[in-house]
Amino acid sequence: MKGPLDHESALTLLQRVKKGDEAARAELFECNVALVKAVVRRFLNRGAEYDDLVQLGGIGLLKAIDRFDPAFGVRFSTYAVPMIAGEIRRFLRDDGMVKVSRAAKELAAKAAKGREALCTQLGREPPAEELAAH
Repeated sequence: MKGPLDHESALTLLQRVKKGDEAARAELFECNVALVKAVVRRFLNRGAEYDDLVQLGGIGLLKAIDRFDPAFGVRFSTYAVPMIAGEIRRFLRDDGMVKVSRAAKELAAKAAKGREALCTQLGREPPAEELAAH
């Protein structure tokens, strides 16, 4: 397993990736697996297996490799970490036994806020009718 790359080496490999060099893409991936594992550690104990999270982080890393542009003015690792974490967050957010639409989730959050406001205002738990009217 290869270790982390310095900035110039990463840029050289990224230039080769942009030209379609799959070997450079694989090498860049291998050199950043430790970065993926470091990001995955932040998401442990959230109901997903470690290996699954590493695999999702790998997908995020590949997206970062494909989309990175040196014109961004940042190091590759600085760009890759949010992409890796985003892929994992998306999975954790969307993975469930029952798929719930975003609109339903937003409505539930609005109802919870309204319930809290009415509890404070009325000093008691509001019935469903009062909550719906609110």
